Amino acid sequence: MNVPIFRSITGCMSQRRIARDLRVNRKTVARKFLFLGLWAKKLLPEVNRRFAKAKIIEFDDLETSEHTKCKPLSVIVAVEFPTRRLLVYGVAKMPAKGRLSAISKKKYGPRKDERRKKRRELFEDLKDLLEPDAIIKSDKNPHYIDDVKEHFPKATHRSFKGQRGSDTGQGELKQPRFDPIFAINHTNAMLRANINRLIRKTWCTTKKQECLDLHIAIYALRHNLDLIQKTY
Repeated sequence: MNVPIFRSITGCMSQRRIARDLRVNRKTVARKFLFLGLWAKKLLPEVNRRFAKAKIIEFDDLETSEHTKCKPLSVIVAVEFPTRRLLVYGVAKMPAKGRLSAISKKKYGPRKDERRKKRRELFEDLKDLLEPDAIIKSDKNPHYIDDVKEHFPKATHRSFKGQRGSDTGQGELKQPRFDPIFAINHTNAMLRANINRLIRKTWCTTKKQECLDLHIAIYALRHNLDLIQKTY
């Protein structure tokens, strides 16, 4: 069951649908999901170290939630340019914004913002995969500047103004014009398209942050092995 579940879980299928199509118990799929996720998290860094160090990378955040939109999560992703090889990722808690902020605090209490801590941890992991004088591209998020300077003092950080999302790609892809950080935006759009719990309008929501982390690990491994390795 490992191979068909690995393919299905990275093809926008829910665990319930996989169990129905493969005619196995849902508990079997749930156990295989955990097994594949832990295996992928261990193997992904090893696979990335087989390639030459990246000279240009792009990174950005992708927002989703656990159980309810009052409990948002941020997925930090870094990819190589132009191959779109997924180098590192991380899932962090973040407080609700806008109208949901007051509702979230009232219902669930104050929510920690773990984005900077997780970003700094990922930058530490990224040092082994990146040339010291590499070019790092992102949007103009003011929180990125200091972290990039601290962890990559010899690198060149180029930031670009964010653009309005297009009707396709669930807001990750931008309106039809030149996108200076297309690699990361396209990769995030692929994450939303191939991981059912990341689709913006879906009933397959993430119930546990740890499961989202494992699901992305499984997809990232397939993304690098099946899609990116062919370009080298």
